This record gives sequence, structure tokens and C-alpha cells, in this order.
Amino acid sequence: MSGVISGFTVIFIMVGVGVVLGRTGALGDHGHEVLSRLVFFVCTPALLIYSLITTDLSVIFSSTLVIAGGSALAVGALYFLIAKLVLHRETPEVVIGALSSSYVNSVNLGLPIAIFVLDDASFIAPLLLFQILIYSPLALVTLDKTALQRGGGNPLRDAVILPLTNPILIGGLVGIAISVIGWMPPQAVLEPLKMLGNASVPGALLAFGMSLTGVAVFKKGQSPRRDIALATVLKMIVMPALVYVIARWGFGEEGHKLFAQVVIAALPTAQNVLVYATRYRRGQVLARDTALITTLASIPVIMIIAWLLA
Repeated sequence: MSGVISGFTVIFIMVGVGVVLGRTGALGDHGHEVLSRLVFFVCTPALLIYSLITTDLSVIFSSTLVIAGGSALAVGALYFLIAKLVLHRETPEVVIGALSSSYVNSVNLGLPIAIFVLDDASFIAPLLLFQILIYSPLALVTLDKTALQRGGGNPLRDAVILPLTNPILIGGLVGIAISVIGWMPPQAVLEPLKMLGNASVPGALLAFGMSLTGVAVFKKGQSPRRDIALATVLKMIVMPALVYVIARWGFGEEGHKLFAQVVIAALPTAQNVLVYATRYRRGQVLARDTALITTLASIPVIMIIAWLLA
């Protein structure tokens, strides 16, 4: 249980620093947006390249990849259908909401919990790669086509070309290509990638904290309450329950492995979603409020899971 507390303490401290930066205006009027763009265009791609170069890709071919990836897609699709058919939201907001309901905080909270609670960081690797290499590109392609209003053209051609202009996907493809050919770049190349990649997580957390400045979370008339409530319920209740069912009866997992799968599913919404929302200027309040609420809710949820399954 101390690992859970430790992981959340790290996050709250970093977010708190971001709040202070926002309130004092230390980074200027556009500090939040600039920092978000830095994380999106530079730090996260560098993190991907370095991680893929230095990681054995065989770890992604496991039951965790199918369970975590399949459940994320299922929950995201469920949100998409409800938001479109019942709430009648526009596609960019629906995409951000779908990510908010199923995109797991696998780095800044997932890794500490995997290390301190699950005693095995390999549990988080398949989900991390799935989200960055498959889930994010799917969402970002849709946002490129809808939020940026890039109409016309050949749909098939755009589906191929647009992802290749996205720095997140480019970083993933470069990392995989280098890893597959088995080439290890010299230390002089790896070290800058590592330094930039290490700035991705704290940068996203600081940007998240800065986004909270001068705003009231879940405020009536400003915050899309129904959308946030839907995303939160799907993320903190439906997704862990679905993973339990799939892992327990679909793959026959039990004991520590089953416990690990459910804990990973109960991690809160990643701050990366807010970075994407800021980049496309759609659904920012939805992403921000859902990330904060699920982060707070995940503390008792993970403790309950630990009590029931650990």
C-alpha cells in the first residue's frame, strides 16, 4: 500500500508545482500552451525513441497487450457511441472524451505503482506501447481530420499521410525501426534522447497543474458535467471490471497476475490527453477535469482492489 501512496505523492507534488507556476505567471501568459506543445512535439517523441531502442520488444507480445489494449478500445468505443448517440457531441470532443475514459496514466503513475506495488515494471510496458503506437495514432488521425478541419482530398491517402506528420507516431516508428534492425546508437545520441524523454512526464504534469489555475473543476455552466461523469465512471469502474472479466475468465489468470491487470486498468486518465486537447483546442476542460477527478478517485479504487485481490 505504501507504493500506491508514494506514486500518488509524486504526482500531486508535480501538479502542485504547476499550479504555483500558473498562479504566479512565472512562465508568462502562454506558458501552459507552450509547455504542452514542447511535450507533444519534442519530449514525448524522444521518450518513445529512447524507450523502444532500449527495451526488448518481445515484452509487448503477452496477454497484457491483448487484455489492456482490448479493454481500452472497448471502453473508448462505448464512450464514443454514448457521446455521439445520446449526448450528441461533435467528433473532436467525443474523441477527447473517449481517450479520457480509457487512456491510462501508464508512465508517471503506472511505472511507480508497477515497481512499488506490483514489483514488476514489465506489466506496464505492453500498455504503454499500445497506447502510444496504436491508440494515440488512431485518435490523432481523427482529430487531424475533424478538429483541424482538413476536408477534401483522398481519404485513403490522408489516412496514410496524416499520421506520418504526427510527432508522436514518428517517434514510435523510428524507435521500432532502430530496435528491429538491432542497432544501438552511440551514447552521444542516446543521452540527449534520454534527457528530452525524461522531461516528458514532469512536463505533462506541470502543464496539467498550470491548466488548473483560475478555474473551478466541474463548475456548472463551464464544465461538461455529463461528459466528465460518463468518462469517469467508464474509467474507474467499467474498465477495471471489464479487465477482471477478460483476464479471469478469458485468459484464466489469477493471483498476482490478475491483481496486476486490474490495478493497471484502475490507473487514472493520463495527462497526455490534456496535451492532445490543448494541441487541437478541443475538449480541454473535459480532459483536465476528468484527469483530476480520476486521479483522486483512483486512490480509493486501487486500495479496494489491493484489499480484494492482492
